[in-house]
Amino acid sequence: MICGIGVDVVAVARLRRWLEDEQLLHRYFAAQEREAIYQRRDGAALSLAARFAAKEAFAKALGTGFRGFNLRDVWVVNDALGKPELHVSGTAAQALARIGGKRLWLSLTHEQENAIAMVVIEG
Repeated sequence: MICGIGVDVVAVARLRRWLEDEQLLHRYFAAQEREAIYQRRDGAALSLAARFAAKEAFAKALGTGFRGFNLRDVWVVNDALGKPELHVSGTAAQALARIGGKRLWLSLTHEQENAIAMVVIEG
């Protein structure tokens, strides 16, 4: 059963300046996400925007917005083939459990100016 669907679009230019603000990155991104973003070098802004779009899409799929969970408790990991997977812990895992969510599906895409994420919560 589908418990929630969320989609978000992020302008890459909006987040490009975040790459120079370590405090801001620590506030919103888990350590493994920050490492993955910086490994992209030329694609760091695209990676950052896509990962933030995933967090926003998760919030929309929950139906709560950003209330009730910490953004660092939601992070994107790429598997061995590069497929993005959404992981949650702590407050985000609790919020997911409250709506009966058991599995997360994530799709990311981006081009030069925009990053798009879609999250489906399955119960």
